[in-house]
Amino acid sequence: MSADLVWAIIKNNNSFLVKRQNVEFSSEPSNLKNVNTFKYSGLANYKNVTIAPAARGVRLTIKKAGKQQSPAKSANSVVISKSGRKTFKTVANLIARGTKYRPDLRAAAVARASAILASQRPVKVHAKREAKGVRANKA
Repeated sequence: MSADLVWAIIKNNNSFLVKRQNVEFSSEPSNLKNVNTFKYSGLANYKNVTIAPAARGVRLTIKKAGKQQSPAKSANSVVISKSGRKTFKTVANLIARGTKYRPDLRAAAVARASAILASQRPVKVHAKREAKGVRANKA
């Protein structure tokens, strides 16, 4: 089926659709911005990109457009466990620059990778400052 026909069928009803106050979101794993639009839909587009957290770094999965009949062979997955800027450059090169796979998704993919790396960073514990002054000593 064509991508336009699939989108016409699933745009109003699918299991990933989340409707909130006048806004429609999508919780599908291959939707980079989590909005219910044709551009970002991983169900409707043959070429889609999934960025998910890995043990260290991010896992980038690219669907091959010509292998839809055999789902086991259709996904090409790679784990990127580099520093922040190198990860962003690798994601951008795999999606847009080098392969020209889906150049329109480059910014969204880099933003998703950035958010995942930020969530994997350990939280800094700040020591509480000692209270100073006359009023602090009275209490």
